[in-house]
Amino acid sequence: KSAKVQPGDPPVDVNAADETDLQRLPGIGPTLARRIVEARGLERFQKPDDLRRVKGIGAKTLQTLRPHVVCR
Repeated sequence: KSAKVQPGDPPVDVNAADETDLQRLPGIGPTLARRIVEARGLERFQKPDDLRRVKGIGAKTLQTLRPHVVCR
């Protein structure tokens, strides 16, 4: 399993990352990683705040994720 993202690491593109890469994000385990992949299959993420539509990602988790994600 890959190590969690560290400060200074390049951000993870939530529209391109696979489930393994998504699990490097703080607070994201296998279940949330799968939900992110499913959600972007329906509609791509335009901005990090769009992650809020994924069940299980609330304001607090989003706050933690924001510095580590991009939407390309």
